[in-house]
Amino acid sequence: MTTPSLLGEADVARVIGERGIAAEIVHPGEKTPTVEAAAVALHVGTAQIVKSLVFLVDDVPHLVITNGTGRVDARALAVALGARKARLARPEEASALTGYAVGGMPPFGHRHPLPVLLEARVLEQPVVYAGAGSNGAMLRVRPRELLRATGARLVSLATPNPGGGGR
Repeated sequence: MTTPSLLGEADVARVIGERGIAAEIVHPGEKTPTVEAAAVALHVGTAQIVKSLVFLVDDVPHLVITNGTGRVDARALAVALGARKARLARPEEASALTGYAVGGMPPFGHRHPLPVLLEARVLEQPVVYAGAGSNGAMLRVRPRELLRATGARLVSLATPNPGGGGR
């Protein structure tokens, strides 16, 4: 059995066009594999960088979108969904479910549609930047448009992470 190839930036651009999402792909000219690297490359604060993280909640995958300064509390996630346990998916699990490599994972357009939860603190930013399919491209979008485009449920799961990007 062959493993399907990963999706990329062109796939994100196609989804933006097909779904009429008010977002644009930007190329900061530097690699952006981490929250900190993306913030530096884009000349914005880490709170404007959003992470798309796959969690397995009672073994059911969910996508959690949070800003770069927050750390998702897995116990709070489980409680919010009425589940017994939640854990961050391993990189290979996340890639298999979404079709994208960790570090460039966009918030939508995944190989397998996932229920999406959006951390409420993301809405505090005027504009946010998310993965756009590669570690050299970022998706620029307004938080309310991100909420609309993903059909996300708003939640409060993140705790401040003074040490950096976290998960």
